[in-house]
Amino acid sequence: MAQILSQVEAQFASLGWINLIDIAVVAFVLYRLLMLIKGTRAVQLLKGLAVLLIVSNLADFFNLITVSWVLQRVWQMLFVALPVVFQPELRRALEQIGRGKLFTKSGLLMTKPVSGQVINEVVRCSQVLSKNRIGALIVFERVTGIQEWIETGIKVDGVVSSEFLINIFVPKAPLHDGAVIVNGDRIAAAGCLLPLSENPSLNKELGTRHRAAIGVSEQSDALALVVSEETGTISVAIDGYIRRNLDDKELQEILERELQPRQVVSGAPFWRW
Repeated sequence: MAQILSQVEAQFASLGWINLIDIAVVAFVLYRLLMLIKGTRAVQLLKGLAVLLIVSNLADFFNLITVSWVLQRVWQMLFVALPVVFQPELRRALEQIGRGKLFTKSGLLMTKPVSGQVINEVVRCSQVLSKNRIGALIVFERVTGIQEWIETGIKVDGVVSSEFLINIFVPKAPLHDGAVIVNGDRIAAAGCLLPLSENPSLNKELGTRHRAAIGVSEQSDALALVVSEETGTISVAIDGYIRRNLDDKELQEILERELQPRQVVSGAPFWRW
C-alpha cells in the first residue's frame, strides 16, 4: 500500500502546469459533452457501450477466445454504425460549436432582430388564442438557419400581425395544423413540419405541438412559442428546454430578452427550468 501511495505521489510530483491545463481542458470538454447528451437516448447507448467494453476486457482476461472474437467483430461494426446512431447528438454538437455555445453557457452571437411591435403582436395573438383554446406553434428563427423546415410549409413572406396569425391557426383553416416560422419581422412560412423531440424524460402530458417545439429548439437555436389547444396554456421552448404556464407579462419579457436586437442568445436561464 505504501508503495502504491509513493508511486501516486511521484506521478503528481512530475506533473507540470502544462499537464494540469491539459487535464483541465479534457475534463471540461468531457463535462460539456455529457451535459449535451443528458436526457437523450445517447445516455442509454453509452451505457450499452460501457457494458460491451467491460465484457470485452473480461473475455480477454479469462482468455475466452470465441467470445473475444465475436466482440471484436461487434466493435468493428460499431465503428461504422456509431456515426449513424449518434447522428442527432453529433449534429447538435457541431451546431453548438458553430454558434460558439458548446464551451460557454451563453453564446455571443446576435439573434435575428425582431422589433417590439412584432413582439407585441405575437403576445396579443397568444392572448386571444389562449382564451379561445386554439392551438398554435410559432417558431422564431435566430442564428441557425432552419430553411429545411421552412421548405416543408407554404411560403408566405407576410407582415406579422395578431389578426394574420389568428386566422392561420383558426381550426379547419388550411394551415392551422403546422407551425408558423418567423424570420425577423416577417412570417417566412406557415404549415411547416418540425422534428419531434425524442427526449425520453419529457412529461408524458406534452402533446405533438410541445414535442415539435422542443425538437426544433434541440436541433437549432430557434425559439418556439406554443399555445395548448386543450388547456390554453402558453409555453416557450429554447435549447431543448420548455417553460410552461406563462402569463402575458412573462411571455413579453422572454420574447424581448431573447429576440430583441443586440441581445445575447442566452440559454442559462432555461437550464433551471
